[in-house]
Amino acid sequence: MKELTVTGRTVEEAIEQALTQLNVTRDHVEVTVIEEPKKGFLGIGSKPAIVKISKTPDPMEEAKAYLQNIIEKMGISVSIEQKQEEDGIVFELISDKVAVLIGKRGQTLNALEYLTNIALNRHSKEYIRIYLDAENYRKKRKETLIQLAERQAERALKLNQKVVLEPMPAKERKVIHLALKEKEGVTTNSKGDGMYRHVVIYPTNENETKLL
Repeated sequence: MKELTVTGRTVEEAIEQALTQLNVTRDHVEVTVIEEPKKGFLGIGSKPAIVKISKTPDPMEEAKAYLQNIIEKMGISVSIEQKQEEDGIVFELISDKVAVLIGKRGQTLNALEYLTNIALNRHSKEYIRIYLDAENYRKKRKETLIQLAERQAERALKLNQKVVLEPMPAKERKVIHLALKEKEGVTTNSKGDGMYRHVVIYPTNENETKLL
């Protein structure tokens, strides 16, 4: 956080000088008035206003730097491209070791995404959510999950018993739920806590309630 102490005839004048020097807008700084101005008598004993301006960190830049640092400590060179997509803000990882960054069934990518969101919201006044992707993995994974949902739903119907899927992040569980939302004969539910939360597919006669 960059700080600057500035004087001016008034508090507002001092703040404006500081904003100009830091090249930022008012909503990107914290202002502390150290001393109010004093007019004095006939100009004698007058004192200027003194303010301290603290430049607040950009949450996105801080999160990006944090993520880059983690990946570099893994011994991997990476560049990170920020994009605005339909689901929200995406950090696209570009590296010659993308497979390592994705990990088995996206586990490494999911872990990096979780840590990055924690780092991001340490510096944000409002909750922000970002997603990580690499070589269009998320789209490919979504297609795989939809196919998995259909296969396992057919299995539940054929065996007439529930089918328990492996633990997944909330976003992936939602893909399963939505894929089977309109499918006749089955219903879905999420079970378990934290990293062990998973989807269960039931034949309709199990009378389970659909939950996202």
